[in-house]
Formats: sequence, structure tokens, C-alpha cells
Amino acid sequence: MPDVSLPAIFAGIPLKNPSLFRRICVPIGDPAAWIETPDHRVAIVRDIEMDRVRGSSNADRVVCPADYEPAGKLDADRETATAQAVAEYCRRENLASVRVDRTLPFVFAWHLQQAGIELSYDSDLGVIDRRQKTEQEISWLAEAQSVTETVMRFICETIARSTVAADGTLVHDGETLTSERTRAMAAAEFLRRDYSMSHGAIVATAPDVADCHHAGTGALRTGVPVIVDLFPMNNQTRYWGDCTRTVVHGQPTEMVRKMHAAVVAAKAAAVKQLRVGQTAESVHLAADQALLGAGFDSSRGTVSDQPTIQHGTGHGIGLDVHEPILLDLGGGPVLEREVFTVEPGLYGRSVGGVRVEDMLVVRDGDAQNLNQLHEGLDWT
Repeated sequence: MPDVSLPAIFAGIPLKNPSLFRRICVPIGDPAAWIETPDHRVAIVRDIEMDRVRGSSNADRVVCPADYEPAGKLDADRETATAQAVAEYCRRENLASVRVDRTLPFVFAWHLQQAGIELSYDSDLGVIDRRQKTEQEISWLAEAQSVTETVMRFICETIARSTVAADGTLVHDGETLTSERTRAMAAAEFLRRDYSMSHGAIVATAPDVADCHHAGTGALRTGVPVIVDLFPMNNQTRYWGDCTRTVVHGQPTEMVRKMHAAVVAAKAAAVKQLRVGQTAESVHLAADQALLGAGFDSSRGTVSDQPTIQHGTGHGIGLDVHEPILLDLGGGPVLEREVFTVEPGLYGRSVGGVRVEDMLVVRDGDAQNLNQLHEGLDWT
């Protein structure tokens, strides 16, 4: 077990490293570092970023690499120079051993080791604190999910209210409505609200949707379910929304109705199990057993013609759209104020797929659902 009294180091590029960003609080695109002891916090950032970090973070000191120049001078490469400065800081402060997290770039590890500093890997560092959200973080996630639902409603209603060409394909504003075009419409709606779809979106129908993470291609068709999975990031807070609904233009088949009823029941079973002290595995098994009990098989890792279970039940969410822990086999105890998606689904080449996804906060008692949008197939 790592010694949690050791100083902790986070390093990398805050724009790409959520654990570092959560401390620096500025989405810097250049290398930076954060050195934290029980009673002192130091940020090492590029000189032009120092004032912003002073104003946004709770660092006790904000310095730049030039403030900790080693005897051999700083390298011209910014990442190397920042790593040199971190090692020099540790040398001057007599830090013989430090804790590091799973995201530490090797350039920082190498320079620390070259300076004779022992690295103690802590698998929970930067994980547990992000799993247990603050109320402010929950508010940001709720805001992101509300915006996601607004765009979700627009997209699902657009699909449901389209006209139909002679070949059964959908038409919107005189043009064929495709997966690609629908995603572009969603991206434009999010952009107007200062959100970005940096990981894309899913608007998928049969047969592509048999692969549950396929983004979808080609024309949408009447009578065939369309899975719409939107997961945008708020460009200001950098917290994510993540919501999935399934829409059918026209009348769904009896099989699709059966799939939808099973998925909604599975989600309800998982939500009921999502409580402090329960395991993430038990939440997944509640959903899994509901789907199996409804007559659907599991074929994880294998795309199938008939509708089957393809994935776990959900994941953590926050500064990343997918965060630990997973609601899946092996998942450990859930913690108060963790935020999860719950998203059971069924997928097959022949009839298409159905998935419904909400975002929930683990509370002392029933989980708090951050969604308000209906779960149905009819969006007219």
C-alpha cells in the first residue's frame, strides 16, 4: 500500500489530463505540474499562465520552470523543461519520495528518477477524489445533462416527424436524413450552447447498430429503431453530459416493443440497486438478469443477427465521459456522490437496437436521477 502521507505529483497537459486540470483549474495546453503535500500546494506552469492559475486554483504558490532551473539549465523543449523543474523543486525541498498517479508521463518519471527521487505508485490517487463528486461538480453534470436532453429531444423529434420517401427512407427539409447528417445537426445545436462533441455521437440503426458503439452510417428508415447517444462536453466547466434514447419513426415491430420493455425494466432494476454500499457488479447483474429473464441472450464481444446483450450497464462520468468505476462484472462498492450512467441495451443486425441511458447520483438512499426526458419510442 502506498504511503498516503507522501507528497503527490500530478503532471502533464491540463487540457488532456482531467486529474491535473481538476487541480490547476485552467485548461492549459502546455505542460504543467502540481505538487501537493498535506499542508502545501505548488503549481508549476508556463510563465504566461501563472496569473490565470493564481486566480482559479487553490495553489499556495504558482511558479514557472525558470524558478526551478537546474544547474545544467532548462531544456528548450517545454515538456522536458517542466519535468526538470519538478525534479529540481523536489531536490530543493528535500523530497526523497513522492506518490504518483496512473497518468504521470514518463518524461516526468524519468527526470525524477534521475534526480534520485523514489516514485511510489498510488492506483487510487486522482481516482477516488474524482469518483466522489462535490456538490458543485454534481451541479455542473446536471447542467450538462439538461443541455444534452434539450438537444436529444430536438434530434428525436426531428427523426420522428420526418417524411418518408417511396423506398422507406426518411426525408427532412427535402433531403435524405442520414446518420451523418443527424450527427451534424446535433453538433450545431451543441455548438450554439458552447458545448462540443469531441468524441462524436451515435445515431445508429440496423444493421450498423448491432455493433453497440458504431456511430451509424447511411439513411434512416421508417419503422426501424434509431439509437441516439449524445455525450457533449461543456466547454467552460469541462464536465460531460451523456444520454441515450431510442426513436422509431412510424410503428415499431412487436420485437422492438419487447426489446424496449426489457431495456426499460433492466434500467429500473439497476437504478433500484444503485445505492451506497452495493457493488457496481451487483448493479450490472440486476440489469443483466432482467434482460436474460426477458428471453435475450448475452453475446459480449460478438456481433449478432438477433438482439443480444453486448456490454456492461454503465460507467462513471465527470471530467471524462468514461471514468472509473464501471457498472460491470468485478465492479467494487459504489460511493456516496458518485455519478454513473445506467444504460442497458439490446442489439442485432436484423431488427436493430434499443438503448436507454440516464445519469444518476449515488445518494444515501435512492439514487438521484439527473434526467427528466421520457424513455419511450414515440417522439411525435
